[in-house]
Amino acid sequence: MAADSAAKRPETHCSSVSSTTTCLSECVPRQPKRRRSCDAPKAISTLRAKSHRMRSSPDWSVLPPEVLASVFVQLPVADLGRVACVCQSWNRASQSPQLWQKFEFVLSNASKSCLPATSPALINFVLKRHAKHLKCVILRTDSSVESAQKACHILSRQLVNCSLKTLALMSSARPVFLDVDQESFVSALTLVLDHSRALSSLAIDNTPVDDPSLKALATSNSRTLQLLRMKSCPRVSPGGIVALADHCRCLRELSLSYTLLSDNLLMALSSEEHVRLEYLRIDIYGDKDAPFKRVSPHCWKALVDHSPSMNLVMYVFVLPEESLESLFTSYLPVTHLYFGDCLPKRVLARIAKNCPRLRELVVGANGSTTIDSELLGVASNCPQLTSLGLGECEVTCSAFVEFVSRCGPKLRQLSVMEECLLEDELHDINKTCKRVSEILGRDWCPEFMPIW
Repeated sequence: MAADSAAKRPETHCSSVSSTTTCLSECVPRQPKRRRSCDAPKAISTLRAKSHRMRSSPDWSVLPPEVLASVFVQLPVADLGRVACVCQSWNRASQSPQLWQKFEFVLSNASKSCLPATSPALINFVLKRHAKHLKCVILRTDSSVESAQKACHILSRQLVNCSLKTLALMSSARPVFLDVDQESFVSALTLVLDHSRALSSLAIDNTPVDDPSLKALATSNSRTLQLLRMKSCPRVSPGGIVALADHCRCLRELSLSYTLLSDNLLMALSSEEHVRLEYLRIDIYGDKDAPFKRVSPHCWKALVDHSPSMNLVMYVFVLPEESLESLFTSYLPVTHLYFGDCLPKRVLARIAKNCPRLRELVVGANGSTTIDSELLGVASNCPQLTSLGLGECEVTCSAFVEFVSRCGPKLRQLSVMEECLLEDELHDINKTCKRVSEILGRDWCPEFMPIW
C-alpha cells in the first residue's frame, strides 16, 4: 500500500506542474495586453493627433451662415430644399434672403405641354415665406390660357407686396397673354407696378399692356427704369411710348415694334435730360395693307449725336415685298440687321447706300439671282462691318473673295453656306477658301449642310 502511495505521489506532482503549465499557457494570450499597455502612450498620442486634425479640418456645419449662403447662392432653387435637410446650420443658412431674390415661375399644363412646371408646393413656399425677398421674378408659361391666368393671379395676389427690380413675362410657344382677359391683365400688372418703386427691368412682349399701364410705370419708376421690352403690344400707341420716354430718362435699352417708332419718340430719347441710349431693338413685321411710315433721317441723326455708341438692332421678319419699299430709303443708323425672309437685291443696294454704321448683316435668302455688286457695295460703304451671314443666297467666288478683301481681317465672323458660292473661271471652292484664309489670317471654310 505504501509502495502504491509512493508510486502515486510523482503523478500528483506532475499533475500540479501540468496544471501550472496549463495556467501559464492560458496566460500567454494575455501577453499582447501587456504590449498594448506598453504602446498605450503612443496610441493615445495618435488619437489626440487625429482628433486635433478633425477639429482643425474644415467643418461645413460650423461655417458662418453668410459664408454658407455665398456658396448656396450658386445652387438652383430646387436644390435649396435638399440643402435645408442636411443639418440645422445649413437649414438656417438656406433661409437667407439673398438666396430668394430671384425666382422663375414655370406655369404649364402637364397634360398638354412638355414644359416642366414648377411644383405648386415650391410656388406656395416661395410666395408665403420669401415673397418679400423677391427682387427678380420671371413668369414663364406654355401655350395654354390657364397658365397665363395663373400668372395673372400671382401678379395680382402674391407679388403686390414685393419691391421688384426685374419682372419678365414670357410665353414659350405663342403669345398666350394676348388671349387672357385684357382688363384682368392690366389690373394685375398695374398693381405690381404701383408697388414696385425701384423697377429697373421690365419685359412684357406680346401682352395686352396699354397706355395707362405705361403711365403707371412712368409714375412709379421714372428714376429707376433702365430696360423695357415691349414688342408686339397692340394696345400701346406711339403716343404712349413717347410719354414714357419723356418721363423715364434713365432708360438705356428699349425694345419695341417698328409700328411704335416715330419722330417724336426719337426726339424724346435725344433730349439733353435723357441718358445715353445703349440699345434700341426693333422688330419689323407687317402686311401690305399697313405700309410703314417713314422716320425722318434728321431725327435719326439727332439720336446718334446724343448717343454715339448706341446699338440699333433690327429684326426683319416675313414681309410682303411691297412693305419693304418704304424701308431703308434714307439714312438709317442701324448696326445689326437680320433678315429672316427673302431680301430683294434692290433693298440690299439701299442698305449699302444708307446704313454706314452697319456692323453685322445676316441674310436668310435673296432669291435666285446673284448679289455680287450689292455685296461689294456693302463692303465699300459700311466700313465698320465685322460680321456677315448668308443663307440661301448666291454670290460668285470671285465677288466673295473681293468682298473679303475689301473688309479685311476686321471681318471677325463670316458664316456662308457652301451652296451660296458659285464657282467661276477665276476661283473654285478650294481656291476661294485658301484665298479668304490668307486675307483673314486664319483658317476659313464655308458652312455645309450635312447629308444624313
